[in-house]
Amino acid sequence: MAFSNSRVTVTACSLVVGAIVLFAAGCSSPTENIPAKPNILFLFADDQRADALGAAGNTYIKTPNIDQLAQNGIRFTNTYVMGGHHGAICAPSRAMLMSGKSLFHVYDRLDGVTTMPMYFNRFGYETFGTGKWHNNANTFEASFQKGKNVFIGGMSDHFNVPCRDLGPDGKLSEPIIKGYSTDLFAGAAIDFINEYASSKKDRPFFCYVAFTAPHDPRSPRKDYIGMYPDESIPLPGNFKGLHPFEFDNLNIRDETLGPWPRTPELIRASLADYYALISHVDDKVGEIIETLKKNGLYENTVIVYAADNGLALGSHGLLGKQNLYEHSTKVPLIFSGPGIPKEKVTDALVYLYDIFPGLCDLCNLPIPEGIDGQNIAPLIKGKPGGVRNSLYTVYRNTARAVRTKDWKLIRYPQRNYTQLFNLEEDPLEINNLAALPKYHGKVDEMMALMKKWYTLTDDTATLMPKTILPLEYDYTKLKQVPDIHQPEYVLKKYFKNVDMQQSKRKGH
Repeated sequence: MAFSNSRVTVTACSLVVGAIVLFAAGCSSPTENIPAKPNILFLFADDQRADALGAAGNTYIKTPNIDQLAQNGIRFTNTYVMGGHHGAICAPSRAMLMSGKSLFHVYDRLDGVTTMPMYFNRFGYETFGTGKWHNNANTFEASFQKGKNVFIGGMSDHFNVPCRDLGPDGKLSEPIIKGYSTDLFAGAAIDFINEYASSKKDRPFFCYVAFTAPHDPRSPRKDYIGMYPDESIPLPGNFKGLHPFEFDNLNIRDETLGPWPRTPELIRASLADYYALISHVDDKVGEIIETLKKNGLYENTVIVYAADNGLALGSHGLLGKQNLYEHSTKVPLIFSGPGIPKEKVTDALVYLYDIFPGLCDLCNLPIPEGIDGQNIAPLIKGKPGGVRNSLYTVYRNTARAVRTKDWKLIRYPQRNYTQLFNLEEDPLEINNLAALPKYHGKVDEMMALMKKWYTLTDDTATLMPKTILPLEYDYTKLKQVPDIHQPEYVLKKYFKNVDMQQSKRKGH
């Protein structure tokens, strides 16, 4: 099996101590003799599964505006977050996206790291950010020139988001509770675009819009409640009442949003609210794009739509993202804009952190050195070839996975347990082939590939622990406990059988 991890680095200029050192013949300063660069609108959802999109073939959800982006550009069907070293996968995912680095080279810390907006600003871009920044406030301040309705944190009640604005002094204000999250962040982006359009427009813009939807609380705005009747939503094809074995803490926060075993009623209701949250985002995406068109900016704007990680929502008996199944590690990714072919779909294996170098290429910027992301711009431009032949994903010290085009192996070192799936024939990961004698050769082949990735990525876990833990667990000992961010709508709908007097609501 071919193993590829050649890093594509196309460097025309090198940045040293904030100055641009010209070393290549004919290379000039970033603001001289460079063709007009496109604007960038980066739309980022929170906890959206790759299949929770009409363009992905989901006929039960309405996402016409995002679907239109896919029609006007290229959609990636195999885009992954590499994983996380703790349960809040959002934080390392966003750090990887912003840095272009893999998990063990950045974790969830952006202090002292050159971020994507910071890098684009060095080449003349006006940068603006709104929405969720699941890293420190100081790294947002270092990354963006402008910011409005910025949420510093992992999650909040959608109706009561503590928002900050970036002042003229480059510092974020104290948080103020405002309205509904999706409206706040889209409104800030629309205001920025309108203000930009009324300015001299002497520099291109980088506008980053990070929604907190469809992350829970699964509490849609009132007019979106009931948009999808519970009974109209089918169960996932890999629905289970319980996960068949314990591989980590199955009582982690995401998993406490429903009782065990999972019931069809719970999952249909959760999906109905989840889809409503996404449709609300889709409506706002449409409004933002319409604002670009109204101001004559659409034709010269590269639009990216992506999400930070997926979600189980009943698949494999799980609700959250703290696992390595496809539903939790695979995310939507769409590029649309000038120079990008329309109505294209690619199954290339890519990471979210490949977006950084890809955007650099699309915007005629040198790709920074010292990053792990690979340049996906040739694919976006319609050129033949792939990016890599395999992918590696991780969760804490408890799970490791490697996949190729057709095969996937998940290894649980602390349980000495292996799953092997033929993704071409079994995309829902239902039939574990690892124990069948005829597939032992494939298991060995995939394990060898995993060990290569383990070394290449500077993984810090051990694949051979001394102590092996049991696979069996008692689900009756798992406790459903709401956190402090769940509004009354969620408490009444999903926690009606929980004794709230006996339960202490947990923060997150």
